[in-house]
Amino acid sequence: MAAILNHVSRESPDIKRLANFYIEIFGFEQVESPRFDFGVIWLKLGSSLFLHLIERDPNSKLPEGPSSATSAVSDPKNLPRGHHVCFSVPDFDSFVQSLKEKGIEIHERTQPDGKTKQAFFFDPDGNGLEVSSQPPFF
Repeated sequence: MAAILNHVSRESPDIKRLANFYIEIFGFEQVESPRFDFGVIWLKLGSSLFLHLIERDPNSKLPEGPSSATSAVSDPKNLPRGHHVCFSVPDFDSFVQSLKEKGIEIHERTQPDGKTKQAFFFDPDGNGLEVSSQPPFF
């Protein structure tokens, strides 16, 4: 039996702000989440993609996201070769225009095939994101 993706998680000092970003930008919906002794918000996109937003533990020794960096890692033009999550969008040009209207800095490019458009940007906590004009392969 092959493994399947269960969820992606992101930690944040402000899970409400991050949830609002993913709801507004991608159309996620908030779903019921368990009650832990720390804050969590679970989001769902479509029928199978779950995003778990977890309140950052201030005592954690885990590295913070790219937003805390002062180097080139915080520039979206470096994301094509960096860590990111990609979403396919049905109307790429309109979606990218809405990002620009919201003041989100993006890096656009087209894959070598000349057909697939890509836009790279960061969420409010500095996590790398991509949107693509190409539907996912199944």
